[in-house]
Amino acid sequence: MRLRVDRDLCIGAANCVAIAPLVFKLDQEGKSVIIKKDGSASSDLTEYVDLNEKDAELILEAAKSCPTLAIYVYDDDGKQIWPEIK
Repeated sequence: MRLRVDRDLCIGAANCVAIAPLVFKLDQEGKSVIIKKDGSASSDLTEYVDLNEKDAELILEAAKSCPTLAIYVYDDDGKQIWPEIK
């Protein structure tokens, strides 16, 4: 699973932080960033590997909770799974 936050769309609602605080946090600008496995944070494409099904579902739920659809989720093959492409 890969994640990315579009900082231009993020309004800092923090729904993602409330749902998945080990994956998302707000930075000094009040925008969501992804917490990497090494503890650093980024809004750029970040890979999460070896996730169990429960953790993957939680991350997807956090992305879906974003009111501005600022969190993009991709599967392991790079296909965008959220927001859904119509």
